[in-house]
Amino acid sequence: MKAPLEILLVCLSVVPLGFGQSPTATTPAKTILTSAHRGEHAHHPENSLPAIQGAIDAGIDFVELDVRTTSDGQLVLMHDPTVDRMTDGKGKVKDMTLAEIKKLDLGVRFPGQFPNLRVPTFDEVLELCKGKIGIYVDTKDAAPTDLVAAIERHDMGDHVMFWSENTKFLEQIHDLRPKWVIMPEAFNPENVQKVVALLHPQLLGADERDFNGPTIAAAKAVNVGIFVDRQTEKEWRDAVDQGAVGIQTNYPVELTAFLRANGYHK
Repeated sequence: MKAPLEILLVCLSVVPLGFGQSPTATTPAKTILTSAHRGEHAHHPENSLPAIQGAIDAGIDFVELDVRTTSDGQLVLMHDPTVDRMTDGKGKVKDMTLAEIKKLDLGVRFPGQFPNLRVPTFDEVLELCKGKIGIYVDTKDAAPTDLVAAIERHDMGDHVMFWSENTKFLEQIHDLRPKWVIMPEAFNPENVQKVVALLHPQLLGADERDFNGPTIAAAKAVNVGIFVDRQTEKEWRDAVDQGAVGIQTNYPVELTAFLRANGYHK
């Protein structure tokens, strides 16, 4: 499995073709990186080991995961501040011990399909992903030092990237491990200039708020790729035409099939 930075350098060096254009010897088709938002959660509980395995099976490059810290300092996966939506329990993750969280049923929203499914720890996730898929970390509530320690326990530093709207958090990650991939949110052309000057990132994140002409142009001007959230075939096509380096989606199976059919993913 290639490291994210190695793939990024290749992606940034190849000009993407618009749809309807054919690759040639001098203009090869560009590989678009892919990410499964919270894993393959159309058919599996989000942020669960089965959802991550679903993303691996789909041939996705990265799986996006939400990391939080329990009251006893353990890293677990959960998007919301509370366990209420995704389990049969109630309460804030930060107020519960790992043992308490491990008693909860994570398969409750899929009755009968995932018996005895538990909230995974970040270590369990890293163990599953190593050698199979990269990790796109969305840190909800976790100390940079704890994240770095967990990632290094599994020798996954070359296969992890960090997204955040919190520039200070990414600055802390960058200070700890300067060579690791960080991805600030683009927001607008002025912010692109600010975060590039401060953090020198390889990537910028974008969604419907900031994937627009001026912001895309600002990123291109400093040769920084954009990883954009998109959910439909029309949006995926537009993302490629606008020069996105990567696409994150809730529909990883469909995205991979779409990109492969058009020569943008292996």
